[in-house]
Amino acid sequence: MNYKLGFPNSFWFSLLATMKQQLGQIAILVRDYDEAIEYYTDVLGFELIEDTHISDIKRWVRVAPPGSTCQLLLAKAADELQRNQIGFQSGGRVFLFLYTDNFYRDYHNYTSKGVEFIREPSEEAFGTVSVFKDLYGNLWDFIERK
Repeated sequence: MNYKLGFPNSFWFSLLATMKQQLGQIAILVRDYDEAIEYYTDVLGFELIEDTHISDIKRWVRVAPPGSTCQLLLAKAADELQRNQIGFQSGGRVFLFLYTDNFYRDYHNYTSKGVEFIREPSEEAFGTVSVFKDLYGNLWDFIERK
């Protein structure tokens, strides 16, 4: 196979093949910074990593589950097109996958805080799973992996 940078056994291919990468942030459209921060920190138990005011209308807000290397960038919708996509960024499919080390502990905690689960917990080959909606309607798989 011929690649733009050369053949698969070339120096460049070897260099690229050994690169370590990971997702750092995922932008999620929100209606309001403060309500989103409150939901993700107080309800889901995420940590507020950063809240930097960039201008009168724009902030750089990052939250993450404790210990996670991937963060959510809370992006306030700036116009009508973006506002129409809040809660529908994945076209109605599950958008994000939240892993836990104790499914039923966190499931009961979330339900006690009003989190809406739209699928009952089930045991699957990969672990225990359920689906919930966040405050904007985005669907999340909630999973304890085996």
